[in-house]
Amino acid sequence: MNLTIKDIAKMAGVSPGTVSKIINNYSGISEKTKRKVLDIIGETGYQPTFSAKSLATKKSNLIGLIYAGKVNVEITHPFFNEVVTTFKKTIGKLGYDIIMFSNEQFYQDNGSYIARCNHFHVDGCLIIAGDNVEDAIYELDESEIPCMGIDLKLKGPNSSFVMTENYALSSKVIQHFYLHSIRDIAFIGGRKDSSITIYREQGYIQAMQQLGLEIRDEWIQHGDYFEESGYEAMKRILDTKMYPKAVFAVSDMMAFGAIRAIKDSGMRVPEDIRVIGCDDIEACRFSSPQLSTIQQDKDRLGKLAANMLNDLISGNSQLSPVFVDSELIIRESCGSK
Repeated sequence: MNLTIKDIAKMAGVSPGTVSKIINNYSGISEKTKRKVLDIIGETGYQPTFSAKSLATKKSNLIGLIYAGKVNVEITHPFFNEVVTTFKKTIGKLGYDIIMFSNEQFYQDNGSYIARCNHFHVDGCLIIAGDNVEDAIYELDESEIPCMGIDLKLKGPNSSFVMTENYALSSKVIQHFYLHSIRDIAFIGGRKDSSITIYREQGYIQAMQQLGLEIRDEWIQHGDYFEESGYEAMKRILDTKMYPKAVFAVSDMMAFGAIRAIKDSGMRVPEDIRVIGCDDIEACRFSSPQLSTIQQDKDRLGKLAANMLNDLISGNSQLSPVFVDSELIIRESCGSK
């Protein structure tokens, strides 16, 4: 017979909350009541469930992990995988476990993240940015459930976010090319409606304008952050009458695709066209040529997200968003230090 906390409470003549407090070793319970409940637990062999242990504290020590958007970044995405790995280690040291929520059925059954969070009694949520973010994410953001976004701006009463400083990121790339006498610079972004692409494209345009460099519409192309789309975007750029001298791709995967398209056209990297990507994934060190890139501080992003979410759960709802600096890493695809 599988006993529940309610069964134990009925046998002892006390409330389930009292049984839960005794299980969790809370004070304020008489020794007589405590002994009676513990004796019944011993006699019946009752094993407290996770929900029973959390009943008194109102905390589950569970964090919901959500990859947001109709077009999400997937668990295998190198950048977010490293950020989440650091987050998982850090939040684990703070006493939490992680449960992942799928959004695959959202557009069939009108699912609710709030309902799922309440069902599993999660203490808070980490939300990873995707494209075409579903309305349910913003409903969750506006709820009382603490939420932490990564590369996703959240504005709710118990929410905050961490994000790489994307305008400065793009400016570093353009300034590097400019200081090495490169003036003709193309841009390959992700999806046009992607918030990260929008920020980085705005940063690219702003930096180009500040330095008096010409912005050619045909040299601004878009993909989906993955290699094949970078290849196709670069081919469209190479179909124009004039070739750029350099390309900034907003993901390393698209930069790899751009390099392949340049090589397939009979040109060389970096001798004919220089390339800089973004993310500094492990493959950058082993590509041919080795890829120059913007290194986002994945370790810092993950640690900040974990500690800030823990503070939100603890009642500190006054946390401002944090923007993390990046570093330009020059390798062979730029041909210059």
